[in-house]
Amino acid sequence: MEGIKIHNIYLIKDLARLSGYSIHTIKYYLKIGLIKEISRSPETRYRYFDNSTIELLKKIRSLRKQGKSITLIKNELL
Repeated sequence: MEGIKIHNIYLIKDLARLSGYSIHTIKYYLKIGLIKEISRSPETRYRYFDNSTIELLKKIRSLRKQGKSITLIKNELL
């Protein structure tokens, strides 16, 4: 069992619930490249995310509360 890492996997609805962002906002962030899915199901086309996406959304929220624009945040994070 050594070396095996188990990650939490989330769908968009889970991200919305955990982050407080709307599904619409999360899809917008995906569209502009602010966040990215870690994988996608070939059968259902569902996007999958992990804990790193939750942390990134928290960071984005913090930067937005500081009054930073989406463009500035995108440039800062990428």
